[in-house]
Amino acid sequence: MAGEIYVLLVRPAAIFAFDPDNGKVRTVAAPGGSPDGIQVDHASNAIYWTNMGALPITGEGFFADDGTIERCDLDGSHQSVLVGGGAIVTPKQLQLDVENGLLYWCDREGMAIFRCRTDGSELTELLRTGQFPDDMSDVMRHCVGVAIDKRHRHLYWTQKGPPDGGRGRIFRMGLDIHDGMNAASRDDVRLLLDHLPEPIDLEIDHQRGQLYWTDRGDPSVQGNSINRADITPEGLTGHEVLATGLKEGIGLTLDLAGRRVFVGDLSGAIRVLPMDGGAMSVLHQFDGPVTGVCFGPSGRQVRIHHQEKARI
Repeated sequence: MAGEIYVLLVRPAAIFAFDPDNGKVRTVAAPGGSPDGIQVDHASNAIYWTNMGALPITGEGFFADDGTIERCDLDGSHQSVLVGGGAIVTPKQLQLDVENGLLYWCDREGMAIFRCRTDGSELTELLRTGQFPDDMSDVMRHCVGVAIDKRHRHLYWTQKGPPDGGRGRIFRMGLDIHDGMNAASRDDVRLLLDHLPEPIDLEIDHQRGQLYWTDRGDPSVQGNSINRADITPEGLTGHEVLATGLKEGIGLTLDLAGRRVFVGDLSGAIRVLPMDGGAMSVLHQFDGPVTGVCFGPSGRQVRIHHQEKARI
């Protein structure tokens, strides 16, 4: 099936759509702030993204509670804020449950995992690993990547640890909180993998029961890589490093029909890796750091002129 990769650039903030098969790039929107995670729903004419807030002058820490969840139409019009006003701090990877109309995301410096309806209502805290702002400097509490497995009612997430620290972790818990529990006292949190270089975004191949993730950690210990593991009732087994050589790998999306993995990194590259074996290659080079990516079928409702290369 023909498709496009929706791409977020964080500096300057921009949304593009890129066709991995013919190389064409379309400018979609110019959101404010620092976008990080993206999802697209063509049936509802909607693009959703996370905004980490005002870009810091130095470093990568976002310590103000000015993060937002936002949306626009597929042509970039009607931009609106769904969640904000101090409710969240640094929203990162975003996942969409189309059937149930739900958005899920990790809040890094906010040290939490949230979901809400696609109209921004029913904001629900699913996990809390620390108290904002007192604990936000403890990077071991920071939640980054998220993936949902509706069939087994599981939610997976990463806690990356310190940069290049080799203390990254992947966890799993239920999609819902058990009766008598709250976000800070859940009894179903399971640590699945530990001592990873620096795991970031997650995606699930539901057909084959496999979890994929990017890692932006130390290359000398197989960081800056694309990874995969088999999902079992007990956890994750058969961890494979599928490719290395990313330049601060962040965004991740799967083309299951075409058996391709697409990755974006802070060098601005969009890379592709065959899921069933083969070399990773660069498909396009953007003129700015890429954060989130999302692959989906080509949208007929988008009314933007083509350009061969994005200039930002």
